[in-house]
Amino acid sequence: MPDPSPYRVNGALTKDEVPQRWRQTANWLTAGVPAHIDLGGVEQADASGVALLLEWSAWARGRGETITFENAPEGLRTIAALSQVDGLLGLQETPAS
Repeated sequence: MPDPSPYRVNGALTKDEVPQRWRQTANWLTAGVPAHIDLGGVEQADASGVALLLEWSAWARGRGETITFENAPEGLRTIAALSQVDGLLGLQETPAS
């Protein structure tokens, strides 16, 4: 059963960091993907980061689970929108208080 608390992503989600982050989370394939992933700490992203989010989403769907991406920075949302996968990822923002 996945941990109910959000998994927080900090730092970069770029081609240089994504392979290591994939290895760090590969156990989610069998253990389950966190239901909530907080992207608020992402400082830099590229298409590789979007691909990782798609992979995590596929892992969750394969287990019959759902995943919610929260607090996605504008740059990451823009890349996802240009790639026409923003709807597939269901990127969500937390409204400003």
